[in-house]
Amino acid sequence: MAILEVKDLEVYYGVIQAIKGISFEVNQGEIIALIGANGAGKTTTLQTVTGLIPAKAGKIIYEGRDITKIPSHKLVSMGIAHVPEGRRVFAQLSVLQNLRLGAYTRKDKKEVEETLLSIYRRFPRLEERKNQLAGTLSGGEQQMLAMGRALMSHPKLIVMDEPSMGLSPIYVNEIFDIIKEINDSGTTVLLVEQNAKKALAIAHKAYVLETGTIVLSGDAAKLMNDDSVKKAYLSE
Repeated sequence: MAILEVKDLEVYYGVIQAIKGISFEVNQGEIIALIGANGAGKTTTLQTVTGLIPAKAGKIIYEGRDITKIPSHKLVSMGIAHVPEGRRVFAQLSVLQNLRLGAYTRKDKKEVEETLLSIYRRFPRLEERKNQLAGTLSGGEQQMLAMGRALMSHPKLIVMDEPSMGLSPIYVNEIFDIIKEINDSGTTVLLVEQNAKKALAIAHKAYVLETGTIVLSGDAAKLMNDDSVKKAYLSE
C-alpha cells in the first residue's frame, strides 16, 4: 500500500521548470531511492514533497490525503520528517537541545523521553556528547544528529537528502547501516543519494532522475545491474 503518491508533479524556479511532470509512489515499509546527477531535480522533489517548495502542478498524496498545499510544519505532526542536505543542525545548541527540538510537535512527555532513549541506543555517540555544542561535532556525528532529530518526531515517513555527502568512508558505511535499521524498525524511507551504489544496495525500488524527468525506474537490485545505470552512476 502506498504511503506516498506523487502524481504529475511540476515545479518551477521562476520561468525555469525544474520538475517536469514526474510520478512515483512509496509503499509502506519500503526504502525508495531517487538517484541522478547533480541538477537532476532530486532535492527539489524532496523539498516539494515536504512543503518547502510549492508545486506548480500535480498532486502529492500522503496516506490517501492531498497534502500538496499543506505547509511543512504541519506535515511533521502528520508523520513526515525531513533530514535536509547539509545536515542543518543548530550549531549553537547542544546535542540534546537539537534532539528535543525534533519532538516539538509531540505532547506526551513520557513518550518523548522513551524516544530519546531509543535514539541514544541507536546513536551512542549522541548520548556521549549530549551536552556538547552541535557545531563542534564531526560531519558524521552531525549527520547522526540530523537523523536522530528527525526520528524524535516519531515519523511514519522519513525523507533523507544526501545523508552520506562529505563523510569519510567509515561514516558512510555506518550511516547506511543506520538507514537500513530505521527501515527495519518500521519507518518508510525516501532517500536521495549521490552514492548510487550504496543507495541501490539498501533500497527496494529506485527512480532515476535526469533534468527533472524520471527516465528509469524499477527494482533496485535490477537497476544496479542495468548497463545504462552502471555506466552513468556506478562506475568507480
